[in-house]
Amino acid sequence: MLAVLLASLLVQAPPLTVAAASDLQTALPALVARFEQATGIRVRVTYGSSGNFSAQIQNGAPFDVFLSADVDYPRQLVAARHADAASLYEYATGRMVLWTRKDSGIDVTRGLAVLGDARVRRLAIANPVHAPYGRAAVAALERAGLFDAAKPKLVLGENISQTAQLVDSGNAQAGIIALSLALGPALRASGTYLEIPADAHPPIRQAAVVLSASKNRDAATRFLAYLRSAEAQATLRRFGFAPAR
Repeated sequence: MLAVLLASLLVQAPPLTVAAASDLQTALPALVARFEQATGIRVRVTYGSSGNFSAQIQNGAPFDVFLSADVDYPRQLVAARHADAASLYEYATGRMVLWTRKDSGIDVTRGLAVLGDARVRRLAIANPVHAPYGRAAVAALERAGLFDAAKPKLVLGENISQTAQLVDSGNAQAGIIALSLALGPALRASGTYLEIPADAHPPIRQAAVVLSASKNRDAATRFLAYLRSAEAQATLRRFGFAPAR
């Protein structure tokens, strides 16, 4: 009977709309499925780069919740009164890896120094203008003293998911991507990776916020509360995210 009632609610209620950073594509479906099952609230997720979402929200994009890969974007939205300050919550810390296809012949266990290998003709990173992982990748390359040498090889993905696609498709021979994507079934099957140490770049502090224009505030608040739960945090850790700092 409860299952029938929940199914009825899923059909009738307006969906909770979530703008989510692309590094969540492997972890968020499991979180959403559990939340929907427990609450009867439908969730519709759109993935993209955090910077682009922030700009869209300031221009009136009708989302209820923003899951950013960079805490600064939600803070900026709060300052501009586009988001609820009381709801701002750091839900995880992102982790990065150097990734290549298994058939590339490139030994990523050498770390970022392998980028000097002649076989690495193109290196994919997320666009640092829009994507927190892109800025972190640039910082890691600079800290390793490799940015100037790597710069001519760079190809930019609009977000971290597109960056992973560039290297998985062979359009780049190596990529600096999110660990969460490397742990997904597709990339786990086709590639190999080495984690870039957390102290090699500024922390990727990921944060959630309820948007001021939300017409589904109760559901949005419940979703953020679920993100704080031990169950949700365990799922995020399973998909490669570190706890919020």
